Amino acid sequence: MAVFTEVSKKEARDLLRRLQLGTLVSLRGIEGGIENTNYFLTSDQGEYVLTLFERLTAEQLPFYLHLMKHLAHAGIPVPDPRGDRHGDILHTVAGKPAAVVSKLQGKSQLAPEAVHCAAVGGMLARMHLAGRGYERQQPNLRGLAWWNETVPVVLPHIGEAQRTLLRSELAYQNHVAASPGYAALPRGPVHADLFRDNAMFDGETLTGFFDFYFAGVDTWLFDLSVCLNDWCIDWAAGTHAPLRAAAMLDAYQAVRPLTAQERALLPAMLRAGALRFWISRLWDFHLPREASLLTPHDPTHFERVLRGRVAEPLHVGAAGGFAH
Repeated sequence: MAVFTEVSKKEARDLLRRLQLGTLVSLRGIEGGIENTNYFLTSDQGEYVLTLFERLTAEQLPFYLHLMKHLAHAGIPVPDPRGDRHGDILHTVAGKPAAVVSKLQGKSQLAPEAVHCAAVGGMLARMHLAGRGYERQQPNLRGLAWWNETVPVVLPHIGEAQRTLLRSELAYQNHVAASPGYAALPRGPVHADLFRDNAMFDGETLTGFFDFYFAGVDTWLFDLSVCLNDWCIDWAAGTHAPLRAAAMLDAYQAVRPLTAQERALLPAMLRAGALRFWISRLWDFHLPREASLLTPHDPTHFERVLRGRVAEPLHVGAAGGFAH
């Protein structure tokens, strides 16, 4: 959500006119992410988010946009893409593919407690079940294939201890992905990036999930693991936070209980979730793109999380609950 492409007020006014969303009141760039250009777009009819896609193509984007619309219509609180008079929800702004979505109310809960983690866990399970009827197909573009392509690119930029860990964990994840147990995991559309800053709360009430532009078809367990690795981690140390993790897991399983294969592979998927974001943060940190508000994330955080997940694997019993 950095600003790579500048949007003029004239372009914003023209876009609002095409979408019949009223008259421009304000346009403000959003700082924080590292993939797309994002603006808060306010008109006399309401508040919206304008996203210009810097890496995703016009061929890839319908998967994400129609997934949000599918989930919104299923009652999941997510941004709803706005269409023009022809019903098209993919637009062009400043020469880039773009979308305008409704702005969620509330704010991100960056210091979550168990109650927030439970709300995310329950809604995540509902979202997974709601996605079963979504017919478009697209893999998780930051999944195993991307890890295999990207690790050789970042290896020259890191120390020997990091190279050793990265190579060994990538080999382990390739081994897991080739196993019958992994093939049996339930899957469907996943968010794949549901961090603390991609959900909104009004106090203790969850008001929605947003930023679906890493979504794809993957295992639901991977999606849950990504959440556990962010919401249920002591941020400074990168270590497991058991009370928050139990709250998230219990709320998730109250809606969709994990299968035996999922319980068995949770330790591996927690490692996979940490590896995925360590790789991407190494890539963004050492091979950055120019952006007027870009601040790359510290890659060492997910190195700590991964080392913790390897050293102290977490297991889920048949009755629920974590055990080392």
